[in-house]
Amino acid sequence: MPDTHEAVTHAFWLAGRKATGESTLEVTSPWDGRRVGVVSVPTDAQIEEAVAAADAVREEFAATPAHVRAAALDHVSRRLAERGEEIARLISDENGKPIKWARGEVGRAVSVFRFAAEEARRFNSGDAQRLDTDAGGTGRLALTRRFPRGTVLGIAPFNFPLNLSAHKVAPAIAVGTPIILKPAPATPLSALILGELLAETELPAGSWSVLTVPNDRMPALVQDERLPVISFTGSEKVGYAIKESVPLKHCTLELGGNGAAVVLSDYAADADLDWAATRIGTFSNYQGGQSCISVQRVIADASVYEELVPKIVAAVEAQATGDPTEDATDVGPLISEDAAKRVESWVDEAVRAGAKLLTGGKREGSSYAPTVLADVPADVTLSCEEIFGPVLTLHKAADEDEAFAAVNGSKYGLQAGVFTREVQTAFRAHRALEVGGVIIGDVPSYRADQMPYGGAKRSGVGREGVRYAMEDYTYERVMVLTGLDL
Repeated sequence: MPDTHEAVTHAFWLAGRKATGESTLEVTSPWDGRRVGVVSVPTDAQIEEAVAAADAVREEFAATPAHVRAAALDHVSRRLAERGEEIARLISDENGKPIKWARGEVGRAVSVFRFAAEEARRFNSGDAQRLDTDAGGTGRLALTRRFPRGTVLGIAPFNFPLNLSAHKVAPAIAVGTPIILKPAPATPLSALILGELLAETELPAGSWSVLTVPNDRMPALVQDERLPVISFTGSEKVGYAIKESVPLKHCTLELGGNGAAVVLSDYAADADLDWAATRIGTFSNYQGGQSCISVQRVIADASVYEELVPKIVAAVEAQATGDPTEDATDVGPLISEDAAKRVESWVDEAVRAGAKLLTGGKREGSSYAPTVLADVPADVTLSCEEIFGPVLTLHKAADEDEAFAAVNGSKYGLQAGVFTREVQTAFRAHRALEVGGVIIGDVPSYRADQMPYGGAKRSGVGREGVRYAMEDYTYERVMVLTGLDL
């Protein structure tokens, strides 16, 4: 296909203004390999300038009135909505995401900035506590407020290049702390559009930058003491390497998952199993399976397993694959051919070890067919790691206890879905499952952008979700007033 972006070189955003460096990075479509943009890369001196500017504006930004920050966030939300189709097309081009899912991502980012604007207006109203509950506290009142920990280094992944950037930027602006956003090298274009919209606001110069820094130049930024907060979304290996390299920094890590959907014996009506199969078929493959909470495992009670399996296979086979720019496409390519080859190798390993391939199992370039396997041995890579591709494994459990134990048998603990209609079972699942979120009556892939989101075990530390990220970026500071007539 023709190179439709031959003359376009995108500037990055340095302390709120456009800038270009001395080298460039090419962005290509995972679907057909065409160039979709060329991005300028900052020099070391420009990175230093951005960090210094953020450090210099910390006190000014923290003192900015809430209405100023809220107005900026409202503006970005409105502008994202106005440019929604353009941005969705850009996401689809750089990421390979089907346009239907790209539009959904833009819509979620619109909400994230709107939620942040709302939270900015009510955040930090203060908590007053009488201290005269003991004689020594007579006449004393404690007032607790939250203050920024310091400038945030936000490191965003390729799979949701706009919305996961929004989840780092919007809470930072809401609490008045500077942020330096580093988008993934494969998908920087939508984050740079976010910079365009931020540049239209009245936010202080230096309070934000969007730097297209290659991964091999990140260690210096991670180590910089002027960036005391790191918010990272990405792989388990990289996330924990960052945390271990900067033990004195405050790190929020949103890492991998091995999302399980549990279908229990009470969920046995035909309509129930049809619903479960449809949701599983869709959300084991949406984003090409490149979501930390995509369905990777189905653990079904033995009483429903045999009836459920063909329904799931049919739902997976109904997923339309192909050109991500087409409205009808459900499943597009993976982010690269290397990623597809990795998925292929893991599936092939499982089949060689005795797994039964029920559908799929074929690769074409960067695309991998939606795939379902049963009888997958517990010790193969596919069982132990996050596949991050359109692959689903099916498992039979004797009862609820065995099903919940299977969920907890993973080193990951991001979210789990439990298909049940029993309220008591829902509460048992909430208590028993070692995950950050339990979704009842649906797949683990459900996320509302205002709810707390994060994992247990090797799935990370800390929580996102606008208000929860705002709390994570700040700390409590108490002031005690003395000599008051209470």
